[in-house]
Amino acid sequence: MSLFETNPIVALSELTDGQEADCFALLADKQQLLTRDNKPYYRVTFRDAKRDVTFPIWSDAPLCVPCRDEWQVGQFYKLRTLYRETNYGPQLEIRKIRPVEPGDSADGFDPLMCQPRSRFEAAEMYADLMALAAEHITCEPLRELVVGLFEEHKECLLVWPAAVRNHHAYISGWLEHVRNVTRTAAYLANYYAEIYPHATPPLDKGLVVAGAMLHDIGKIQELRTTPMGAEYTASGGLIGHVLQGRDLVRDSLLAEKLDAEMLLRLEHIIVSHQRLPEWGSPKPPMTPEAMLVHFADDCDAKFLMVINAIAEDAGGGPLTSRRNPLNQNMYRGGE
Repeated sequence: MSLFETNPIVALSELTDGQEADCFALLADKQQLLTRDNKPYYRVTFRDAKRDVTFPIWSDAPLCVPCRDEWQVGQFYKLRTLYRETNYGPQLEIRKIRPVEPGDSADGFDPLMCQPRSRFEAAEMYADLMALAAEHITCEPLRELVVGLFEEHKECLLVWPAAVRNHHAYISGWLEHVRNVTRTAAYLANYYAEIYPHATPPLDKGLVVAGAMLHDIGKIQELRTTPMGAEYTASGGLIGHVLQGRDLVRDSLLAEKLDAEMLLRLEHIIVSHQRLPEWGSPKPPMTPEAMLVHFADDCDAKFLMVINAIAEDAGGGPLTSRRNPLNQNMYRGGE
């Protein structure tokens, strides 16, 4: 009989002072240090999505040898532990520990459990994007291409982050960002098509929505998910999602059904959406459709940076520090 069968499973972040329970946690860090008396010990950090607990494993503790020889940073463990709030911060008294096993999924283990998630349900966001495609993309080959690429990569799109850091860098962040961008781009396209009806050529609202939905499709190759969060792949670092996204579209068999001019304009939206070479775009937006997608994308990313800069700044006073992705002060209110 497993030593872990009798205790309830409780999230590490939900443990209260003095509570003993079983939980799943990631070993996020392990450092060998020296006490003031030059005795070696390990400082370890276990975490889930909402709590990090850092504490020592002393050299005379029974767990010191397993910690030294067996515990691997980046590996998940099942712990039987007593959680305590102390003057030195949260501490864990580990009673039992083992690496997670395949059967632990039945008890709620999720390899993505240690990463923050979107506030929105992934399936709902995906359905919203499919509805936007059906409503706005009237060109059938273009709609088939967009929907086909989404369906082909649906499994990863449901969980993919939008970035390694700065904006929507969490589980299902890609869908959240792309839904925001697509909704904004669709609104802008409707607005400008109405007030500039004689534009030549006329603004293609379906192309705007298609470009918004696919502008970051290359991130499924640029990034990979790990227990510690998103990181760049080798091809992502060397090539980047802008060109990788263009290649995914170009390599799709469904792209062969598109008119050459339409395919060119769609590819241009993807390669120009970052606008600047230092941000990864080889060309700036050079069509009305590309311009709208760029501004919708830039607005969504930067708006979240502003929200986070205000929320995460620990200082006082009406202005935040400049230590944020936008490198500028934000006004939080007050005098």
